Amino acid sequence: METQCSSFRFDVLAESDNARRGRFYTSRGTVDTPAFMPVGTQGTVKAMTPENLKNTGAQIILSNTYHLHLRPGEDLIETIGGLHKFMAWDGPILTDSGGYQVFSLAKLRKITDDGIEFQSHIDGSTRCLTPEKAVQIQEKLGSDIMMVLDECVPYPCSEEQAFNAVKRTSFWAKRCVNARHGENALFGIVQGGVFRNLREMSAVQISELGFDGIAVGGLSVGESHDTMMEVLEYTLPLLPSDRPHYLMGVGTPLDIVEAVARGIDMFDCVLPTRNARNGQLFTWKGKITLKQAKYKLEKGPPDESCTCYTCRNFSLAYLRHLFMSGEILSSVLATMHNLHFYLELMLKMRHSVENQYFDKLRSSIKEMYND
Repeated sequence: METQCSSFRFDVLAESDNARRGRFYTSRGTVDTPAFMPVGTQGTVKAMTPENLKNTGAQIILSNTYHLHLRPGEDLIETIGGLHKFMAWDGPILTDSGGYQVFSLAKLRKITDDGIEFQSHIDGSTRCLTPEKAVQIQEKLGSDIMMVLDECVPYPCSEEQAFNAVKRTSFWAKRCVNARHGENALFGIVQGGVFRNLREMSAVQISELGFDGIAVGGLSVGESHDTMMEVLEYTLPLLPSDRPHYLMGVGTPLDIVEAVARGIDMFDCVLPTRNARNGQLFTWKGKITLKQAKYKLEKGPPDESCTCYTCRNFSLAYLRHLFMSGEILSSVLATMHNLHFYLELMLKMRHSVENQYFDKLRSSIKEMYND
């Protein structure tokens, strides 16, 4: 099966059991996998400049179709020169379709096979999102990787509800394929809740459409870590091995390393940036909560082994002071550190797969973050 986008290619460079080290190529640069995509919801990764993002090791970022459609609008962004120029980011950008945000943020009015009618969470205006519209918005934004419109069900939900969502997701996926006009890569999305028969059905149907990559959606919505991993174990073997596998909206360091062990290549999550703004740091010794009084006189950095700008220049005592004082710099320095940690975790996983010590790294992450 030929990849549909001529400028997109994915190579698997090394394997360790099911864990993969790969690389995909876009017209705006290459991305090494396993890859973590910092989340730039509204055309910005909160508290970070594009230069700071590059310094953390980010190769690709994610932006949000739903939010950018509502404000400032895809037509404005297209007029200014596309999302890359708009936000001064010259690397690849993946945009989600907006389907998940419609269900999680907007007031849902009606969902049919035609599309989704909803009210904007910003001004209450009535909008309609169809598969064709989702692709059109992303093409106007100039995304390097677009996502199909899918129906995400809550957890828990009935098997009938999940079945109907799988049928609709496959129907919409075909329409997204037919709606594409440009040279943007397009990823399909597997749904099915936590029902094995439905996940397997969705995986087969989506794989048959020849997408450039395939995402597993509808997880990290309330189910347990073990349930998430179980879903991946029976879903991933059914996906094309020559395409990148993307786990949407996940997650913790433990979630990520365990998902890589099962064959996932790409991740996005707000956790490192959101937790940074809330005063929590990820380190190679576990999590640090800045508000804890024990750090008030701590002269050392958050992590002696970390080479990020924050750890090279600032003490935990100072970072705690900034957080307790509500200073903007607290969010900036904590976000720099957390993204550096996540991207270094990806780098270490790539090296460990190449050099066949992935299980050792996996065990160390489980020991630090199995909470």
